[in-house]
Amino acid sequence: MFVAGFTIARNVVKADYPVREAVYSILPLCDEFIIAVGKSDDGTLEYVRSFDSPKIKIIETVWDDSLREGGRVLAAETDKAFDAVSRQADWCFYIQADECLHESYLENVRSAMDRYKDDKNVEGLLFDYVHFYGSYDYVADSRNWYRREIRVVRNDKRIRSYKDAQGFRIDGRKLRVKQANASIFHYGWVKHPRQQLEKLKQARKFWHSDEFLEKEYANVSEFDFSVVDSLKKYHGSHPLVMRERIIQKNWEFEHDISIKNLSLKKRLLYMVEKLTGWRIGENRNYRLLP
Repeated sequence: MFVAGFTIARNVVKADYPVREAVYSILPLCDEFIIAVGKSDDGTLEYVRSFDSPKIKIIETVWDDSLREGGRVLAAETDKAFDAVSRQADWCFYIQADECLHESYLENVRSAMDRYKDDKNVEGLLFDYVHFYGSYDYVADSRNWYRREIRVVRNDKRIRSYKDAQGFRIDGRKLRVKQANASIFHYGWVKHPRQQLEKLKQARKFWHSDEFLEKEYANVSEFDFSVVDSLKKYHGSHPLVMRERIIQKNWEFEHDISIKNLSLKKRLLYMVEKLTGWRIGENRNYRLLP
């Protein structure tokens, strides 16, 4: 079984994305790893070139900044990385620049890929998500955060990245998937408030005009982490690849988890989900096979 990893990167140094950690977290599963590096102005290419593994292959790309509707440029770049994967790959593992796989899940993922390798009805593997917020000690647990997404797909070039690269489709239809029995740790909302603001401004360029962003952030110097609907404490471990980054954390964030900034409707839906595990009306970017 041949496995390829792939991801995209652009101006990740300025916004402090944990790309190295993301790549290294799934590298043990991969026989090759494609990183599509968009033209940047912060040393991103040099940073990625410092990753020390013969498995890693870098392709240089130019992003079409006119593709701002719905973050479409992110999907276009993801497709470029996917298309660069070797033909011999059976499975392709997509990881975003602020995601990591805990090492405790490596064998589960490897086992799932091996189990379904020859079952062509299975087009991808589905992962649960843990969304960290504010610091490494809190996770978001409201309906505003997606619970599951596809991160492993077959090496079938009919598969295309969907919308803002959150999921995948074949000719517009949802992929048929099995569960990977693993979780992706999402660190996109965990960094110093100034860097979080920089990351948010950079990301929103893929949806909004420069004029809108200038007006929106004219008098803002830091991101306000206190504006959140619902958090809970995290008591588990983090991936080993994140250890140094967590040790070097240079800000503090504390939150009263009893505070729930939810409307009456969302509060009721929240209670149902916590009691039963059922998320009523959940948007699913996949078709889960029995």
